[in-house]
Amino acid sequence: MFVEQGAFQSLEIPKVISLIAKRCRCELGAIAAMSTVPAADLAELRSRQDLFSSVESFREKKGELPWNNGITSVEPFFEEAAETGLLTGLELLRVKSMLALAERLKERLIEEREEYPIFSLLTRDIRDFSKDLELLFVIDDDGRLYDSASEKLADVRGRLRVLRETIRKKGHALLNEPSIASMLQERVFALRNGRHAFLVRQDAMNSFPGIVVDRSGSGSSVYMEPHSLIRLNNDYSSDKSVELHEEQKILRALTEKMLTRRRAINDAERVLGKIDLFYALSEIQKADRWRLPQLTPKKMFDFRGARHPLIGEHAVPIEIKCGEKFRILVVTGPNTGGKTVALKTAGVCITLGWLGFPIPAEEGSTLGDIGEVFADIGDEQSIEQSLSTFSAHVRHVTEVLGQITDRSVVLLDELGAGTDPDEGAALGIALLDWLREKKALVLATTHHNPIKRFALVTDSIETASVEFDTSTLSPTYRILIGIPGRSNALLIAGKLGMPHEVIKRAEEAISGREISMEDLIGELHEKRAALEKENREVETSRKKLEALKSDYEAKIKEIEEKCAALIASADKKAVSIVRNAEDSARALIKNMTAAEAESAARRELEKKRSHFQKIEKSAVTREEKKLSQSSVAVTNDKLSVGDTVRIIGTKGVATVIEVRGKKARVQAGAAEVEVPLTKLCLAAAEKPKQLPDVCIKVSRPVGVPSSIMVRMMTVDEAIPMVEQYLDQAYRAGYDSVAVIHGRGEGILRREVQELCKRIPYVAEHNLGGPGEGGYGVTIVKFKR
Repeated sequence: MFVEQGAFQSLEIPKVISLIAKRCRCELGAIAAMSTVPAADLAELRSRQDLFSSVESFREKKGELPWNNGITSVEPFFEEAAETGLLTGLELLRVKSMLALAERLKERLIEEREEYPIFSLLTRDIRDFSKDLELLFVIDDDGRLYDSASEKLADVRGRLRVLRETIRKKGHALLNEPSIASMLQERVFALRNGRHAFLVRQDAMNSFPGIVVDRSGSGSSVYMEPHSLIRLNNDYSSDKSVELHEEQKILRALTEKMLTRRRAINDAERVLGKIDLFYALSEIQKADRWRLPQLTPKKMFDFRGARHPLIGEHAVPIEIKCGEKFRILVVTGPNTGGKTVALKTAGVCITLGWLGFPIPAEEGSTLGDIGEVFADIGDEQSIEQSLSTFSAHVRHVTEVLGQITDRSVVLLDELGAGTDPDEGAALGIALLDWLREKKALVLATTHHNPIKRFALVTDSIETASVEFDTSTLSPTYRILIGIPGRSNALLIAGKLGMPHEVIKRAEEAISGREISMEDLIGELHEKRAALEKENREVETSRKKLEALKSDYEAKIKEIEEKCAALIASADKKAVSIVRNAEDSARALIKNMTAAEAESAARRELEKKRSHFQKIEKSAVTREEKKLSQSSVAVTNDKLSVGDTVRIIGTKGVATVIEVRGKKARVQAGAAEVEVPLTKLCLAAAEKPKQLPDVCIKVSRPVGVPSSIMVRMMTVDEAIPMVEQYLDQAYRAGYDSVAVIHGRGEGILRREVQELCKRIPYVAEHNLGGPGEGGYGVTIVKFKR
């Protein structure tokens, strides 16, 4: 998107950007804010929003990214070094700090790349600086070279340390000599002009055994070098020169290396600046309630609760939109009512939005595909004084007309002002009509009634007004779309004490049509106020009803859950009672001695068995229906190949490999099985890794036995263990396994067999044959 330079300045975008820059932690973020340009197209804008949202999500979940508030831009250093060939130790220390931070940041971003793939947009611009940092490790935290920077530097610094110590000892010995001490201004042994000297009184200068090297600031004393230290000072000065030369040599070598990496370092600096800018935008989001706008390919904008950031906390939120139902919005109303602020607010939101920044508006604001922003705004309001003549306005508008497209946004303040009212209105109408034909998005303000009437009767043009409280003679700054505004000039004049006769003559001077127009607008405002009052009452009632509805739905859900729990408990008890009764009857029959009585009892038991089975089947049906409520068949979740699902009634997960009608083929471990959709639900767990397409023959699975012993256990103890065991055995590759439950009364045996019926990957289950355990064992065979 392109923002015309005149619009950029009149919308005060630099001032708005400076507000953002002040929230940055260092100058890199401020530079990034000032240098950001609007996105080229909607795809790039979406990418910018996604990147900012991802960084914001990371900060909320995992804390701050690596940062150092002390870093600064190093590009100015490189500009100077390109001419001088030398970066100082302190400048190289700045480079070292920035590269170290870039390395830490890149490492952290790469760690999170799986969860945030878009971080690659940042890491690709941070090169590998490990070798550069190794070179820069010769610089300490004060910007000085370590002795280890070179052998020669270490050698000369070693000699300097010895010399300093020798000079210090001799100097202190001289201080203790009475003949020398009496001539000193102070007992000071200082380094002046590279020479170790004493501060000697002016009157003792000719008596002191030495030579003058400097004068004190006051001029009342001199610094003199004793004759006995001249040779040592000469050695010291010579070695200092060698040290300085070696340091310069090392620094120039490091500078040359850094200059070859200048482009990579600049790229890293831009990434760090972007991270700091994101931090500033995040802080503004929290403190000032800015939000990222929703994007749409339509050529439109709709800002809700928009506020001009330069007005601060006193800004009144406005609703302003254009492009969906109309292409041109003409805003009218009295002076100081907020018309120009509304134009600027819309322009600021459009520009910030296309920079990829949050905008000062509420959630739900929408920004469309806009190609250019043009503005002709000249006013004397508090945001920015700007005086211009009619000719200047016309010249500016004429310059931009040739660049207008159907993707342009044009902001026109005080349309038709600054000249004869009739001619100005006619020119304004012609300009709006021409822009309408070009299908541009236009926000315009005006006082001219002819323009108001044109807007009321012309397609694709809508009117709006800034609300004005006639009782207090003050604007409310709200934008009322659909109703043109009154100028209220005569009303304001009357309220401010203008004589009634003057007001009356002014009203008589206005044509009858104009009076009718003002009266009509006034009537519309009254009706709007009444409708708004009713709307507020309706909204209040609606919120109360929604609250009641939510409360009742929650209570109904709670009752249904309790009811289901009671029914499930009753079913379980009923099935237990039935099975116990059946077992008891079978035991009595077994103990009967009379053949005729036993036969009669068996016939009676068979009659009752069908009733028992109905009770049991009813309980099972209700349980299956309850379990199936979470299945994809009920929730209408669409299954796709690759989805991770859970087979209801088991703890295992599987991967969908095919969906056919009301069934799906899934892979669980090494096996494939076809399962009804009523038995599947989406799993939140991560997808299992795809197994290689090979056939594996399992002779004896490791860690999973071929049978499980649950004899002497209660049903509640045994069934969970059997379920988990069957799942493990199936995954391990067994064709069949044995569940040893014992004979007993048969209760545990039936529960095991009921469990087998519910598991989709169980092909069949039978009691053990001769040599397999008979009634005390159930043999379970799996589908393959």
